[in-house]
Amino acid sequence: MNGSMTKLTSFKIFVLDHDAALAFYTDKLGFVVAEDKRLGDYRWLVVRAPDGEVGLGLDLARTEEERALVGRQAARQPLFGLSTADCLRDYRELKARGVTFDGEPHVRPYGTGVMLEDLYGNRIYLNQEPPV
Repeated sequence: MNGSMTKLTSFKIFVLDHDAALAFYTDKLGFVVAEDKRLGDYRWLVVRAPDGEVGLGLDLARTEEERALVGRQAARQPLFGLSTADCLRDYRELKARGVTFDGEPHVRPYGTGVMLEDLYGNRIYLNQEPPV
């Protein structure tokens, strides 16, 4: 790589309903709307973590192939990870908001973390870095 590409700015996931996905990511996970624009019949909808730079494009699945990917874009692996300063606190808060988790946070060599699922079953890893 020649150094002209410096950072990841966005990626997309397919959703079945823009408004339901937007509500999950903003109301349940606390993301903020980065962009929400209409381009003809296309809706450009991007959310991001409050302090994050990477946008998550919520793209309406339009074809049969895209609909088949909803909730399975990373198979059963995490689609992405979220960093937190306090995994246990965020786990409790998100659980109270109705977020589904695959168990409770566990301490591992790479941090304290837990797997959660979005409204379609995509897995997201919530991780707190280990103390230095």
